Amino acid sequence: MTLRPMLTPTRRRLRSSRALQLVLVAALWQLGNAVARVTGWPIPGGILGMLALLALLASGRVHDGALRKGANWLVGEMLLFFVPAVLAVLDHPELLGWLGVKIALLIVLSTVVVMSTTALVVEFGLRLAVPPEDAHGAR
Repeated sequence: MTLRPMLTPTRRRLRSSRALQLVLVAALWQLGNAVARVTGWPIPGGILGMLALLALLASGRVHDGALRKGANWLVGEMLLFFVPAVLAVLDHPELLGWLGVKIALLIVLSTVVVMSTTALVVEFGLRLAVPPEDAHGAR
């Protein structure tokens, strides 16, 4: 007896039930947590669980439609995950004035400086590593 006749109704139920989809995602998350705990790897269990889900999706064992409703619900309710950050900003109203603007500009400026410096260092390192005549293919 093959498993295909038994799996078809299960797959159909999974595609139609947002709750089952969320249970599958949570089960993969817990599996990742268990793997991280048992192996002692310094990788969060949620990342390992999502890598397991990526492997299942890439292999074709799970189709994207089997998780679409659950994923759309999670994305739709994502604001709930950010409520603590919003409350922290509300506790510090000075961040909504000029101080906040100055901090935001400082963050943007420092990010640009760090990225530019990194690009220049990488470019300099590549020029040191590859002689100019090798870079153009001439010998």
